[in-house]
Amino acid sequence: MTLKLFRRAHIFTPETGVAPTFGGAQGDIPEIVDGCILVRDGRVAAVGAGEKIEKNIAGRSTDVDMEIDLGGAAVIPGFVDPHTHACFAARREGEFSMRLAGKPYLEILKAGGGILSSVRAVRAASEGELFRFSKALLETTLHYGTTTIEVKSGYGLDTENELKMLGVIDRLRRETPQSVVPTFMGAHAVPEEYGGKPDEYVRLLLDEMLPAVRDQGVARFCDVFCEDGVFSVEQSRKILNGARELGLKPKIHADEVNDLGGAALAGELRATSAEHLLAASDAGISALADGGVVAVLLPATAYSLKKSFARARTMIDRGVPVALATDLNPGSCFCASMPFVFSLAVMGMNMTPAEALTGATLNSAWAIGMEKEVGSLEPGKWADFVVLDGESPAALAYASGTRPILSVWKRGEKVA
Repeated sequence: MTLKLFRRAHIFTPETGVAPTFGGAQGDIPEIVDGCILVRDGRVAAVGAGEKIEKNIAGRSTDVDMEIDLGGAAVIPGFVDPHTHACFAARREGEFSMRLAGKPYLEILKAGGGILSSVRAVRAASEGELFRFSKALLETTLHYGTTTIEVKSGYGLDTENELKMLGVIDRLRRETPQSVVPTFMGAHAVPEEYGGKPDEYVRLLLDEMLPAVRDQGVARFCDVFCEDGVFSVEQSRKILNGARELGLKPKIHADEVNDLGGAALAGELRATSAEHLLAASDAGISALADGGVVAVLLPATAYSLKKSFARARTMIDRGVPVALATDLNPGSCFCASMPFVFSLAVMGMNMTPAEALTGATLNSAWAIGMEKEVGSLEPGKWADFVVLDGESPAALAYASGTRPILSVWKRGEKVA
């Protein structure tokens, strides 16, 4: 048994309840000015006022193996990034220039670019090449304080290559310091060989790909891109219901470009999360609240696409739990920095720093089924935390465009 005591920590952490945090509670962050974190074998054993914890330790026979003085710095839970496509084989900078010149993303996709370009690169890459490229991406996110990360497949779009991607994501889970949560997203686009035949591809997903993913046993979730020119609401419903029957929990890329009704579908299915939501209607937002669905918002994607931000303020005020994510991907948002996402949430979506902190930690943990393990500094959870170069979490927005981080800790070990 290894016992570590982190002293003189100015701790800001949300507290886990029975459901994701929403409404006024999303901005309720307990603060411990002169706190301690006691870590036993990588998990939080106690957290609270320093004087009280040190007094309790003094009365025990077990000695602390190591003491770390954090110098009064602000300490927050490690960031949980619940939406990434961080397993790919090539960047798409040329496409970025096309978008800057005014070409809409869905037109790029229709012309064989976008996701389909990444599909060609992933299909051509070996597992080793794909692993090395993706591992470097995860190392960058760790540098920015992300200690838990969801990674989607979806650049294979056939059974062999989707399983290859999930195998690489599972290897990332085993061979990187971070907690990695795998999501199957074979319904990311209709592949070129099924052009004009989306229903046939949906049948392949249901009859072949989903059972193979179930048998492989890596993915925890199934995600669908519900959007004009990709998968309709009815097609998305079929895929997600089929996935749920095989034990995969539903997620949905909803109403990113158009108000297609994806948010309403997420509420109907009581999906774990609905993601993007730039165009979500009032009715869709109400459906999310009624269904207890976590809204995973991706402000760096709106920034990259030069679109209006999702209506975070409306969602919070109407009782929708809001989470934040990078959407790290090779095309629409090549962003690995949760501090940048935090800053955009505060400055662009009018979230308070406290709301953004909950959104980037605990609610994000709920969005990937990890709320019992990460997302807050509470006894029993992994000792994942970030030591900030600042007085409070507001430093993440105040020092916009920088990295106001002194150190990153995963399971009580310094990793960045």
